[in-house]
Amino acid sequence: MSRKRPTIADLRAMKGKRQLTMLRVLTMDEAEAAERAGVDIVSVPPELVLNPQYRDAAPSLFTMPGDNFYEIGTADDFVRWAFRLYKAGADAVYCSAGYATIKRMADDAIPVIGHVGLIPSRATWTGGFKAVGKTADTAMQVFEAVKQLEAAGAVGAEIEVVPVEVAKAISERTSLIMLSMGAGTGCDAQYLFADDILGQNRDHMPRHSKVYRNFAAEYDRLQAERVAAFSEYVADVNSGAYPEDRHIVHMDPNELSLFMKKVGAA
Repeated sequence: MSRKRPTIADLRAMKGKRQLTMLRVLTMDEAEAAERAGVDIVSVPPELVLNPQYRDAAPSLFTMPGDNFYEIGTADDFVRWAFRLYKAGADAVYCSAGYATIKRMADDAIPVIGHVGLIPSRATWTGGFKAVGKTADTAMQVFEAVKQLEAAGAVGAEIEVVPVEVAKAISERTSLIMLSMGAGTGCDAQYLFADDILGQNRDHMPRHSKVYRNFAAEYDRLQAERVAAFSEYVADVNSGAYPEDRHIVHMDPNELSLFMKKVGAA
């Protein structure tokens, strides 16, 4: 039995009732795997949801494309960008731009997901890539940011690397769907990157990530096999072992004789 793709109303109705699952996926294969695994929400690059085959691969995934605000531009640019994605089958859009930009989209009935806590594109304001909200004052700043997103008309917010106690208290005091990335189970969804889950990330692993497979080792193995196969091909060409008779086409002897006469005359 196929799943029904949740609406904003469905997600709001589930708030506080169960933990949703969310992944950042980058490819069609990952989206299809998320669909088959029963993931609830995915964050995707815009070009993925614009692919006409996307909804065939992921019919029931609540899909949220997003990009850094400086890649998109002004509030009007965001509206045009969001309308195109919404038309293609997006369920909401991620926006880390200012509250005025979020309000501009919300006023046009575009479901917008904001971002609070550690915001990578704004990390300089909070001291770099580290937890946000570890003091009463900075925790209040996170809470106030959530309230400003509410006022702007956002439907949800990613809350990243915020103390679990703070995230839980905030989630209980907001109507926003709170998507936890390293902020504990007091929120409405748990959010991880597929790269981390699959063990594809060779860089620093965030504290909140969990590795379930080792794709990096498999890619290394495949690359070694790739090099070996290419090397064998080069050796075969150099030795004359390739091509063999089974790899080529022969001409009928009579036609070949006629051709040779013609080409000789030419």
